[in-house]
Amino acid sequence: MSQLSRRNFIKQSAVVGAGAFVLPRFSIGKPGGSPNSKLNIAMIGVGDIVGMACNGIKGENIVAMADVDSRQFGNSSKRHPELKKAKTFTDYRRMLDQLGHDIDAVCINTPDHMHFAATIDAMQRGKHVCTQKPLAHNIWQCRTLKKAKDKYGVVTNMANQGHTYHGIRQMREWVEADVFGDVTEVHMGTNGPNWKSRYFALPEGSRIGSDPLPRELDWDQWLGPQESRHFNKAYHPLTWRGFYDFGTGQFGDWFCHIGDGPVWILDLYEPVSVECIEKGPTLAEGMVPNHSVIKFEFKARGSKAPCTLYWYDGMNNGGTSIKHPEEWDLGKIPGGGSFWYGTKQNGYLDARSNNPRLSTKQANQDFNKGAGIPQKYERLNGVKGPFHEWVKCIKGDLKECGSNFDYAAPMTEVALIGLLAQRFGGRIEWDLAKGVTNRPELNAYVKEPVRSGWEYGTNLWR
Repeated sequence: MSQLSRRNFIKQSAVVGAGAFVLPRFSIGKPGGSPNSKLNIAMIGVGDIVGMACNGIKGENIVAMADVDSRQFGNSSKRHPELKKAKTFTDYRRMLDQLGHDIDAVCINTPDHMHFAATIDAMQRGKHVCTQKPLAHNIWQCRTLKKAKDKYGVVTNMANQGHTYHGIRQMREWVEADVFGDVTEVHMGTNGPNWKSRYFALPEGSRIGSDPLPRELDWDQWLGPQESRHFNKAYHPLTWRGFYDFGTGQFGDWFCHIGDGPVWILDLYEPVSVECIEKGPTLAEGMVPNHSVIKFEFKARGSKAPCTLYWYDGMNNGGTSIKHPEEWDLGKIPGGGSFWYGTKQNGYLDARSNNPRLSTKQANQDFNKGAGIPQKYERLNGVKGPFHEWVKCIKGDLKECGSNFDYAAPMTEVALIGLLAQRFGGRIEWDLAKGVTNRPELNAYVKEPVRSGWEYGTNLWR
């Protein structure tokens, strides 16, 4: 985007942020906003993950798509023919400028470091938003998006699939029925990063140098708010997750799945301390480590006992395996998911916070015979993932998305606090209002600096 266009966009956004309210074009209860109407939806980012959004919004109109790499338009349209008729843009802000009046809702499928900018820009224009996880790249962004949800009156969702599944609701019913007693520890995690996978890549050598820039890529726009640097093929396409400036590693990518159950069910939103107790080598400057173990401490929450939460990643890179119950006899020990330790029973949720079970065959048999735990939380029967849930909420078929920003923001924040400990090592003492209290220099990462032209006001959060 040219400097002139960028300044004009910021000027327009500032007017909205200053207090104007943009009514969503497709408004529940308004003429033309019936469940039988089709939504006009735009895509920001149409790389590998766009298929998840396309599958969830089948039957709606995809009217526009924006991606900084023009190669993605043809690639994605081949896999998803419904994209073929969409107008294309390399700058999502031009798309919102030119087609804003025709767009009801926006799917955000960008790298992590662009989630906030794309999401808030769409919300300020009255567009309903569904954003891939993790919701944002830093804590200030999470809290700002939570405030913006109410300010702009739009339907929001974060795309962590497990929150639409039955299992997470069933596990909460078990916990509230005292099946486990006091849950005092949860050990959770996953393998990876896998440096030979399609999602992670290493630069050639420990220094990240310059590679030839593909002519189809708008590198300045790809960088967005992050500090300017040379293009390197280890960043793009798809392999940005291993770099703290752009992604959140295996930790941020999977915490929003695996940690969804423990955070939501046990109210684990306010850690008092987070500590990196194991950290593998970092293969190049600015990259996530090969493996880590992060320990979160939570005080009592109402009737819930104090709880310690452990995150493990990189077991395939020499990291420590997730602690599992000694009595486990349900076959091969899962390589990912969450193991729950209670004063009465131990249990497990899979990597999507689904398929709850107790830790032994006998315990499951006995439980299934006589538990009789009533269904307390409504099941989302017929809902095919978070994008489908979001569409149904926009049309008024459902009251509110389960991973709306009131929930997704504080849940993602827990992951981002843990990421600070992983990145800088040692112990962090955390206060919800003050931030890091024992190492105040780390508060610079609660709200990261941004490049000129990507500033957003601070009026939505302190």
